[in-house]
Amino acid sequence: MNMFKSMIDTINAAPALIESANTLAAQAQTQAAMNPVAFGAAGMPGAGFPGTVGSQAAVNLGNQQAYGAPSAEALAPIAGVSLETYAKVSKGIAAFGYDTTKLVDVAAGLGVSAADWAVAQEGWGARIQADRAVGSRFNELYTAL
Repeated sequence: MNMFKSMIDTINAAPALIESANTLAAQAQTQAAMNPVAFGAAGMPGAGFPGTVGSQAAVNLGNQQAYGAPSAEALAPIAGVSLETYAKVSKGIAAFGYDTTKLVDVAAGLGVSAADWAVAQEGWGARIQADRAVGSRFNELYTAL
């Protein structure tokens, strides 16, 4: 029964995930157009070398330039969970095949209670969606892990 609930949840989440992916793709295209050197455009330094065209480091650099640094207020912990810890928990489920049911277990391993994780997960998700500078910082932290 739990498997079917998980499948239904995934199906229900799909439209929002697709919309988010399309938004991120459009942002990446815009950033590449704004900074062709960092993105290794044809005829530019770095073109054709592995890790330059569309690399996450280049995307992070473009995001930093486009959105700047998040404010201290935007980085304030939520339910005691910092953005760094949120990124560690998010990345931590990779060891479990990105099984989101393991988020609470990974959070607990970092000293975060299930109740605090629930509040932090919702809060950081909302901040990342609302503030592109916070989203950019999360991407930097996540890819550095």
